[in-house]
Amino acid sequence: QAEDGNIEYKLKLVNPSQYRFEHLVTQMKWRLQEGRGEAVYQIGVEDNGLLVGLSEEEMRASLKTLRRMAEKVGADITVLREREVDYDSDVPRKITEVLVRKVPDNQQFLDLRVAVLGNVDSGKSTLLGVLTQGELDNGRGRARLNLFRHLHEIQSGRTSSISFEILGFNSKGEVVNYSDSRTAEEICESSSKMITFIDLAGHHKYLKTTIFGLTSYCPDFAMLVVSANTGIAGTTREHLGLAMALKVPFFIVISKVDLCSKATVERTVKQLERILKQPGCNKLPLLVNSDDDAVTAAQQFAQSPNITPIFTLSSVSGENLDLLKVFLNILPPLTNSKEQEELMQQLTEFQVDEIYTVPEVGTVVGGTLSSGICREGENLVVGPTDDGKFLRLKVCSIQRNRSACRVLRAGQAATLALGPFDRSLLRKGMVMVSPEMNPTICSVFEAEIVLLFHATTFRKGFQVTVHVGNVRQTAIVEKIHGKDKLRTGEKAVVRFRFIKHPEYLKVGAKLLFREGVTKGIGHVTDLQAITTKENGLEESLGPGQLSF
Repeated sequence: QAEDGNIEYKLKLVNPSQYRFEHLVTQMKWRLQEGRGEAVYQIGVEDNGLLVGLSEEEMRASLKTLRRMAEKVGADITVLREREVDYDSDVPRKITEVLVRKVPDNQQFLDLRVAVLGNVDSGKSTLLGVLTQGELDNGRGRARLNLFRHLHEIQSGRTSSISFEILGFNSKGEVVNYSDSRTAEEICESSSKMITFIDLAGHHKYLKTTIFGLTSYCPDFAMLVVSANTGIAGTTREHLGLAMALKVPFFIVISKVDLCSKATVERTVKQLERILKQPGCNKLPLLVNSDDDAVTAAQQFAQSPNITPIFTLSSVSGENLDLLKVFLNILPPLTNSKEQEELMQQLTEFQVDEIYTVPEVGTVVGGTLSSGICREGENLVVGPTDDGKFLRLKVCSIQRNRSACRVLRAGQAATLALGPFDRSLLRKGMVMVSPEMNPTICSVFEAEIVLLFHATTFRKGFQVTVHVGNVRQTAIVEKIHGKDKLRTGEKAVVRFRFIKHPEYLKVGAKLLFREGVTKGIGHVTDLQAITTKENGLEESLGPGQLSF
């Protein structure tokens, strides 16, 4: 049994002494901290993983003790599954798996971000509509109307922008969605685990929006939706490739199974399994057919990213939707508490992904806090501007999932209100950092890249659109080290120069570039920093900015 991780094996917990009980409670606190508020207890299992099982009576007593322990910690308990063990005895023996959940004291809920990928018309928005609104679709796209943000999306039925949808689970593992709560605030208040779905566009035309969603919103997992009647078509392979390139663990949902025969569904499943087992993917497909499978899938998936669960469901008949909900309910966060604490001790850095103007509030920016802690009323600097400067600003208020929040921690997404700050000075791809960070910005950088696909040869002077995190800008290839040109599948270190303005980059950041059919991935290896004396903080404050 592993010391770290959030799974605990217990043989039995029958009438422990007071001292032993205190020890068990401390152990439960540690497991909950490791899983950031979630732990799984397997009762009837020895520490070495041997499935012994308990008789009915012992199991009842053990569960009672476990409830007492959870009450002491302030957690809730749900039984995930029970199964009988074939052991050499006449009495039937059982193993029980229990989910213990407690929301950490310093946050309102556990938070997971899931990006939703898949070809156009595979049923992504409809599936999200059914999950978050709590009513089935009528087969004509009624469920997705609430998700669309623009009129042209409603008319064409295609998502072109990135929209966020939330699905909550309360501490007993029941779904909290818009069917019983009117507003997002109500969902936030009554749920202990929130899953934010990032609904991305499937159409090829909106590929840059999809890449932006995957690189800048840092999803924990991706859900690839494949329609059962069309199989793997259009952008499906590309989206699969994007998830693999950005190392986002993904699971697959085969939708629309009510439209076609069993044989067709099986054919699509086989097609997917074949692709997943290819040497490029090296994944282990796991078809989920029962609640038991869903529990196994969630635990295995979090432990080894090579396993890819596959769900077959229908948004119209509601078939197998519950299995997906069970899976999402148990899905643990990827980073453990230690990594998050290390991130929180660094200096503040907030990525700007979206910019709005809200009446009576002023300028509002949305994005993710990649490190540090951000509080209301904090003074930060934002940049780089077109001439490479950083401007001072003050965070007036913070909102997470549409409800106010005083403190923002590393890895959380939120919107920050900046008051009367001039919106025209901001753009996507900027960062807000604490003034003492002395951020490095660069126009010229080097990256080790792999050319995935290119029609002709890739050479000096070529222009590509580069995506690094939330930065996207056209760059020119200045030099390819050690070679004159690159062909498909070749690796090299390349020097790029941004065309318009300097950007804030970090060494080691993942990089994606594209131009027409040219695509490549890689990571930043070296930056030619512009010294900060040249881009010193803007002291002369214009009329539109706050003066301190």
